[in-house]
Amino acid sequence: MKHWDQFLTPYKQAINELKIKLKGMRGQFELDSTHSPIEFVTGRVKPIASILDKATQKGIPLDKLEVEMQDIAGLRIMCQFVEDIYRVVSLLRNRNDFEIVEERDYISHEKISGYRSYHVVIQYPVQTIHGEKKILAEIQIRTLAMNFWATIEHSLNYKYKGAFPTDIKMRLQRAAEAAFRLDEEMSLIRGEIKEAQAFFTRKKETAQEEKK
Repeated sequence: MKHWDQFLTPYKQAINELKIKLKGMRGQFELDSTHSPIEFVTGRVKPIASILDKATQKGIPLDKLEVEMQDIAGLRIMCQFVEDIYRVVSLLRNRNDFEIVEERDYISHEKISGYRSYHVVIQYPVQTIHGEKKILAEIQIRTLAMNFWATIEHSLNYKYKGAFPTDIKMRLQRAAEAAFRLDEEMSLIRGEIKEAQAFFTRKKETAQEEKK
């Protein structure tokens, strides 16, 4: 267990640091009183059992985990609109505190299952007492609707171990299309939504000022 603690510690540090940085981006938009493409950020280090399962499935030797498993450290950025996803990707490309090593657009090119999300794999430098250690981390950027579908599909995938019954598979595909149509409809009225949210924020700030 000590070996795993030592192995995973840099990944845990990376998650903590990246969550602060990505949440900080949202805070900067709020200070500018402009729409933030980032709704919220979550992150986790993959459990040991999941690492071992994936290594077995993908044929990854344990001594190659650092270079061949990209999502031991994983972050998710939730967005309100599909357009926000690409705005976030652009912001990530412009940062100089990590290097993007791979991008996978599962929105324009969704998986057969119906899965949609934008994946950015980065190499992030973690500062340790033994010097700098560069680790791989995966950032998934998706809308709330995409995340709802992906969370349900992930749970069912554990139950059926990837071998979905035909009717469940078809329903999931239809649900994925319905979720994407919802995103498309929200995009069509995003101007109205942003205006309403800005009005609500100003009203709340005014009320707070009046209480002081």
